[in-house]
Amino acid sequence: MLIDVHAHWGPWFFSMEVGPIEVNLDLMDRFNIDLQLVSSIESIVYDAPAGNRALAEQLPADDRLRGMLVVDPRRLDEARADLRDLVTGNDRWVGAKIHTEYSRTPITTPAMQAAIELTTEYGLPTLVHTWGDTVLDLADLAARVPGSRLIAGHMGATAWRQVPEAARRADNIWFEPCWSAPDADRIRWILDRIGPTRLMFGTDATLIDPSVALGALTAAALTPVEAQAIHWQNATTLFGL
Repeated sequence: MLIDVHAHWGPWFFSMEVGPIEVNLDLMDRFNIDLQLVSSIESIVYDAPAGNRALAEQLPADDRLRGMLVVDPRRLDEARADLRDLVTGNDRWVGAKIHTEYSRTPITTPAMQAAIELTTEYGLPTLVHTWGDTVLDLADLAARVPGSRLIAGHMGATAWRQVPEAARRADNIWFEPCWSAPDADRIRWILDRIGPTRLMFGTDATLIDPSVALGALTAAALTPVEAQAIHWQNATTLFGL
């Protein structure tokens, strides 16, 4: 089984040809992805409420799709309305997504903590975009918000060697390693230091072809136990899938 916890639906402003939901489904078919957790590109880069509602109309297209509701920390009243209207009582929405750069809200700000407190109130694991040392900031935020369950999207990318320290700072943070330009051996290096229970599979599709993420896992020479944990077990447990 393979669960992709970091995927998107809709056109990027710099890659307009990847808009239809059929692109997601085709990639899932090609790479044997059993479940894909999808957030709306419109929500991330432009209008969170509008994109969330547009994604709600797409989720019924295939039973393998699950929604990640985008929260803009600058618009928390609207985020609460989305959580109430879209997520409550609907098991097709399983988590939340926050992009720190597009929302122009650093992880260290009160607004970001308020956003995490809101998603925690609704019981949603929350995938947060991290790049550089912000992976440590996210660990510190996780430690400050009891009950939160945070996933470091890209696991800091260029700062991936900070992951063991981030894992030490909080036990309620997980790491998702998709990256368009991954360094060699980073997944094996991290596994050897923190074990497999804190890592999960993500692709950044449809922005990035899933072959990049799958190739990085292949290069890590995962043991059967590691593969099971990363491919599906950790995500199943965290998201209640």
